[in-house]
Amino acid sequence: MKGKETKIILTEKEMPTSWYNVLADLPKPLPPILHPATKEPTILPPPLFPSGIRDQEFSTERYIEIPEEVLDIYKLWRPTPLIRAYRLEKALDTPAKIFYKYEGVSPAGSHKLNTAVAQAYYAKKDGIKRFTTETGAGQWGSALSLGCAFFGLECKVYMVKVSYYQKPYRRILMETWGAQCVPSPSPDTEIGRKILAEDPNSPGSLGIAISEAIEDAFKRDDTYYSIGSVINSVLLHQTIIGQEAKKQMEKAGYYPDIIVGCIGGGSNFAGMFLPFVKDKLNGKKPNLRIINVEPTACPSVTKGLYTWDYGDVAGLAPIIKMYTLGHTFMPPGIHAGGLRYHGMAPIICHLHRLGYVEAKAVPQVATFQAGVQFARAEGIVPAPEPNHAIRVAIDEALACRESGESKTILIALSGHGHFDLAAYDEYLTGKLQDYVYPEEKVKEALAHLPKVDYVEA
Repeated sequence: MKGKETKIILTEKEMPTSWYNVLADLPKPLPPILHPATKEPTILPPPLFPSGIRDQEFSTERYIEIPEEVLDIYKLWRPTPLIRAYRLEKALDTPAKIFYKYEGVSPAGSHKLNTAVAQAYYAKKDGIKRFTTETGAGQWGSALSLGCAFFGLECKVYMVKVSYYQKPYRRILMETWGAQCVPSPSPDTEIGRKILAEDPNSPGSLGIAISEAIEDAFKRDDTYYSIGSVINSVLLHQTIIGQEAKKQMEKAGYYPDIIVGCIGGGSNFAGMFLPFVKDKLNGKKPNLRIINVEPTACPSVTKGLYTWDYGDVAGLAPIIKMYTLGHTFMPPGIHAGGLRYHGMAPIICHLHRLGYVEAKAVPQVATFQAGVQFARAEGIVPAPEPNHAIRVAIDEALACRESGESKTILIALSGHGHFDLAAYDEYLTGKLQDYVYPEEKVKEALAHLPKVDYVEA
């Protein structure tokens, strides 16, 4: 029933007990993944992923039960709140109704813990003792560090160098939870040493960090590799966000006209919108707008090619069909480190190609302006990544003010910015700058795409 509640809460008993798998409802199947050497369709064997994750990656079962051990840990912070942004609405003088689903209440400070706990559970079940991974801004590395601590696993994190030095408290958080964190490119791997020899001042990228983590995992029998975004199973684990949000929106008496979220690899926003896109796929809500927002400095969906590419710099990861800027592309050192990835989740790319979701790119300074405006109205300081979504949500709310339409806008607020205050300081002191789309660097990177002869049926 519609009312004036600011915070819409679910009880533990109302928390979803299954993840939603959109692969069951896609009107056209996803393109397969290809082996990086043979370039033929393949599955993902260990040491890349636990067997349970591999099974989920290719499952077409609509709902996959969440293990009891994972649910028990989820209950430390889930269900997360859905909040009506009354103060922001008033500040914008808009007739729009703005809601945000806040994942910053997790112990790690972001949505990433939803899949970190699941992956650690399945690795422990396989008898594995250690995980390697990459991280950009540090949210994923922090989450996996805690997920490993919950299940008694070792964890080594290769953190993109520019973020490693921009966000030292993320490293300290990882180490507090027992993980080892090194700046990437690092001297610990062959690919890291090669890149440092070519460019000792390399700022790093997610593609490089992925290569290092995969190389590390391949060298040890007791180690699996873990990834915090992009792949189907990770997006699956994050759908607990959207399933909760649907129940909460129903409690509030509204259904969104527009859902907005940021995308780097795509996990946080897909986790929000996939349970809603189901209603668009089956024709129940054909006019629902789903807006994926990325930085203009790394605009994979809005400026990239939809083609086959490696998921990492070294070509160790499988080849996937996605929007890409080229796996050797080195994004500028923007503060939204979690959005500095050359590609995008195949599910998001597929839905975009089919016309079910849209994408926009926004510049860095404008996103921090929106984040500060949000913080001064709602009290929460968002991470730089969801500031991109807030920017577009504010723009849509202002458009409602101009048109007089009262639309309902739902924001995926994936985490807090408490470890990103140096970036806010740059904005507040006028030092933050925008980065233009590096067209020449992208052209150069796209020249290195793998040659694939596979033809889809």
